[in-house]
Amino acid sequence: MRPLLLSLTLALPLAAGVTGWTSWRGPLQTGASLESGLPAKTEPGGELWTYELKGAGTPVIADGLLYAFGFTGGTGEEVREKLVCLDAVNGEKKWEKQFSDYISDIVYSRYGIGSPIVDPETGNVYLQLSNGRCVAFTRDGEPLWERSLMEELGRLTFPNGRTGSAAIFQHLVIFHCVTANWGTNGPAQDRFYAFDKKTGELVWYSSPGLRPVDSAFSMPVFGKLDGRDVFYAGTGCGHVVCVNAHTGEPVWRFLLSQGGVNAQVLLHGEDKLIAVHGKENTDASTKGRMVCLQLPTEYPDEQLVLGPEAEVWRNNDPVAFTSSPILADGRVFSTIATGELLCIDADSGKTLWSEKLAPDQIHASPTYGDGKLYVPMFDGAFYVLKPGDDKAEHLYEHKFEEACLGAPAIWAGKVYLITKERLHCWGPAEGSYVVAAASGDPEPGSKPDDTITQLQIVPAEFALKPGDSQSFTVFGLNAAGHRVKEVTPETWEAFIPPTAMVKAKVDATFEGSTLKAAEDAKLSAGAFKATVGDLSATTRGRVVAGYGYEADFEDVELTMKSETDPDEAVNFPPLPWLGARIKWHVLERDGSKVLANRLDNVLFQRTMNFFGAVDMNDYVLEGDVMTDGNRRIMSTVGFVNQRYLVNLVGNSQVLEVSSNYDRVRASTKFRIKPNTWYRLKSWVERNDDGTGTVHAKAWPRDEDEPADWTLSVPVKHCHPHGAPAVFAFSPQSQKRVYIDNIKITKK
Repeated sequence: MRPLLLSLTLALPLAAGVTGWTSWRGPLQTGASLESGLPAKTEPGGELWTYELKGAGTPVIADGLLYAFGFTGGTGEEVREKLVCLDAVNGEKKWEKQFSDYISDIVYSRYGIGSPIVDPETGNVYLQLSNGRCVAFTRDGEPLWERSLMEELGRLTFPNGRTGSAAIFQHLVIFHCVTANWGTNGPAQDRFYAFDKKTGELVWYSSPGLRPVDSAFSMPVFGKLDGRDVFYAGTGCGHVVCVNAHTGEPVWRFLLSQGGVNAQVLLHGEDKLIAVHGKENTDASTKGRMVCLQLPTEYPDEQLVLGPEAEVWRNNDPVAFTSSPILADGRVFSTIATGELLCIDADSGKTLWSEKLAPDQIHASPTYGDGKLYVPMFDGAFYVLKPGDDKAEHLYEHKFEEACLGAPAIWAGKVYLITKERLHCWGPAEGSYVVAAASGDPEPGSKPDDTITQLQIVPAEFALKPGDSQSFTVFGLNAAGHRVKEVTPETWEAFIPPTAMVKAKVDATFEGSTLKAAEDAKLSAGAFKATVGDLSATTRGRVVAGYGYEADFEDVELTMKSETDPDEAVNFPPLPWLGARIKWHVLERDGSKVLANRLDNVLFQRTMNFFGAVDMNDYVLEGDVMTDGNRRIMSTVGFVNQRYLVNLVGNSQVLEVSSNYDRVRASTKFRIKPNTWYRLKSWVERNDDGTGTVHAKAWPRDEDEPADWTLSVPVKHCHPHGAPAVFAFSPQSQKRVYIDNIKITKK
């Protein structure tokens, strides 16, 4: 047999500061370990230790500290996501952080489907929570920074709650998700966002695929292309993509599936890539396929679209939706949807053997080490197998009473596994970790090119409230995208792309490299260009709603025609509203210009669009709302205030307050007539001890405001801040909702 995977370490962006199983697929990016002497039995009751944690991802271990993502609690507000840090040898808790979900549609039993990742340089830990809240902590649990991708970039959520794992590359931490942002990034698309791992500033964003049809959480796998650092990943639009790791520039894409490709890809040697999916194929009515692609050898001037000629081989046996394969000893091991474990020759693509292990398989992935396969299955079965040439020898098997959705991790002679009830550790207390060779550094004696050929502005995107300011740093990059040095722009100026349909500018001015929005700055969006010599780069951003914001839409000129009614004059809502232009129109109703949700796409029957700053708190949000319909069918309309949804639900005839439905949901009867304007008002009152009350009231617009709140909902873990948003739900896109006269007041 050939040596195990050592050649694959050549592509890895590792450093020597921290060692361990620092990412969910391990140090080789393949789910394989270099360790020996691993346990052949993983019997319940025979663990070195266990820890109660409801999870569905993979723990990561660095320098003896284990980090795991899961959730706690049974129902209501007690259900919270949790990041724990344990001693990897004895399971003793070092620290934990709990997080409350907000305004997502995630089913609580599906929380914890994802994994943290540890920076091999600093030991800092990063995690994307189920609803797109990205957090960073030191190894001691001290917070570094936090970003809410939902409120800042229009990140979409899905009921399955899957987030996968972030990826670390040198000074960057990269998150993968589907967003519906603003402007050219307004339509929903699969995107990668790279943040500075120390500051949380956005360095670049990339949209290498097309319109998504599924969630997106495949973790990037890093490699080299023509001497440049790149990564490979599957996307929610059915592609496998290659992206420049330093700049986010799309390099190539290959259409693999008509559904999402969420299993992690594998690099096979230096010139081949293996990917698997479980959705409908692009050239057949069958589902599922594994392919091996011949990687391009030259870095292109613009993104390539690879065709079938790039396939080295294809195998139609695997149908794997989210379970990621292993590459070990020249073979690919993959658990598939029908519950089999397949062994496939990595060079030819031929299936060597198949082993039936369970009725089905969802999400869980196997891990390899010491000549053994550790294979969890969705039904709770957990196998230790020794793969042979024509079959697998069963060393041990048992079945948990709960499901397994994650993958095992290996560190210092020990095997770790999270089930939906607890974290297990098997193996000896004594043991040492076998370090994978660090790489990604220049060859000995080589000198990086210090010729600056391009600029990079950080942050690449920004949002300001009136009165706020934003400082920028500009880096000179060489042709490969490596940072050469920080540079000082000679000029900053507003930039309008020649192809822009909206000639928009940000209502803010530069003082040096600091952008300032005046206290009376208007809601606006656009781009700025920095110039150094004959080089330039752009950053884009918005002035968003702050305290004192009012919107009645009367200044919007109705210069367009509705897609569904050619006699109806319409126009877009404000450009800075996230994802709103494809979901809302401004039109004439009852003698005024108002906001109305669009009904031309059933995929947008439910929409939530943010228009303010994420750090806002203690504000009153109010506006006029109305639903079309009749006594048999009406829609839902409302606002998001500080991460709480306040709605008039027409079909249920209630005023409702919720966050995630499984956590916070309360309502009171309220008679709602169709085609009747109501005033809806809300305020989130937060106490010093972290508790709070969500207040809401509604009344017919032509009547006096009632003195008391219609509904006051006490909450145990009150969200400390959050951006305002509008909300609409029109079942089957049948009945519109309308909003007007929005007002935000600091309490």
